[in-house]
Amino acid sequence: MRTIVLYIICAAVAVGGAGCSATRECAKPELNMPESFAHSDNDSLALADIDWFEFYSDPALRDILKATLANNRDFLAAAAKVEELRNLYGVSAAAMLPEIGGHVYWSQETNDYRGEKHLTDPEHGIKARLNWEVDLWGNLRWGKKRDKAAWQASVEDQRALQITLIAEAASAYYRLVALDNELLIVRQALDTRSEELEKAKLRYEGGLTSEIVYLQAQVEYNTAASLVPDVERRISLTENAILLLMGEYAGGKVVRSSGKLEQLPERPLPIGLPSELLTRRPDLRASEMRLCKALANVGVSYTDRFPKLTLGLTGGVENNDIGGIFKSPFTYVIGSLTGPIFDFGKRKRKYKAAVAAYEQARLGYEQDVMTAFGEVVDALTSYRKCRETTASRADLRQAAEKYVELAHLQYRAGSINYLDVLDAQRRYLDSAIGFSNAVRDEMLSLVGLYKSLGGGWVTN
Repeated sequence: MRTIVLYIICAAVAVGGAGCSATRECAKPELNMPESFAHSDNDSLALADIDWFEFYSDPALRDILKATLANNRDFLAAAAKVEELRNLYGVSAAAMLPEIGGHVYWSQETNDYRGEKHLTDPEHGIKARLNWEVDLWGNLRWGKKRDKAAWQASVEDQRALQITLIAEAASAYYRLVALDNELLIVRQALDTRSEELEKAKLRYEGGLTSEIVYLQAQVEYNTAASLVPDVERRISLTENAILLLMGEYAGGKVVRSSGKLEQLPERPLPIGLPSELLTRRPDLRASEMRLCKALANVGVSYTDRFPKLTLGLTGGVENNDIGGIFKSPFTYVIGSLTGPIFDFGKRKRKYKAAVAAYEQARLGYEQDVMTAFGEVVDALTSYRKCRETTASRADLRQAAEKYVELAHLQYRAGSINYLDVLDAQRRYLDSAIGFSNAVRDEMLSLVGLYKSLGGGWVTN
């Protein structure tokens, strides 16, 4: 009894020592993140804490996002990947438990050696078998941690993909709405140019103006008309991109809310602390889980260098006569200790390779954190500058609209040439499209900021 207790104590000490020694060459990540983002306040509530269903208030966009998360093939494949790794983790967890099996058999051996009597040796048996690998050095526990980290990384990868799909669908939708608005602007300009062309024709035919004025009106009309097919082409391509995200075939129509594209109202944008990115962004959590997986793999490689203890117990009944089988108990106990004696450094090199792989994962994690921090700073700068651009474009559109009105009045009064009217119309068309694109860019920058902060993966 004392020998058994002593053996258990020695094994426990050995396991603890092996666990500490396995990862002694693995350095911890060094993040040293700044305390705050540039040009931002440290708010207690971050923009990313808002659920995507609340952040994207457009009903048509919400329907697109729901369809994307329900039908997108990449997202469904990511869910299947999670299920695969979850089950593989279950295999690793079960490996620490004994394995019980059994078999029922009947055999008959016939021996007919030269010069000897013909012999028949039947045997019947019912046996149960129990095998258990004792996790002396923590090899199985390291394997369990490795597979658990792989499973958790796949969960975070799926969440990160959800953020990406939501951002892509929202961005495509805003581009589509902006194109609708641009097409509306161009068609309104085309209607105006058509009226101007008709008036120029009447004045030319009546001898009130020269032919050059009529030709100028034709040029302006056809210039505006040539814009329509290109905008319609881009609308079709954008619709097809959205349909693909939604898991549908190209060629259909995407439902969107009616109304013009208007400038976003001023809204507070709480950003939060840089350290909160580590918990908000699923891609960073996935990177952290891959780091844990690499660390656990180091443990597996290290403990593979030590012997493995396996215990086996087989019990049942067996007899040459089927009638007496239940009167013939059978037991068999075995314990085996197997391990490498001399493998030319193969296991040691595997361990060194695992340490090098961990170092790659550690540096990759640090780089991912730095990249995420930079994405937030860039997105925040982009959003602020886009708002400034939108404000300037709004002023420009307003001034261009007044310019057109005054140009028409002065032309009718004979103060300016018709070329000045056409110039005013061109400037207004450019300013109207420029304002629409500025609002679009502001919306896209807000989507980018929301994504960079890790918003959008919480499901309803």
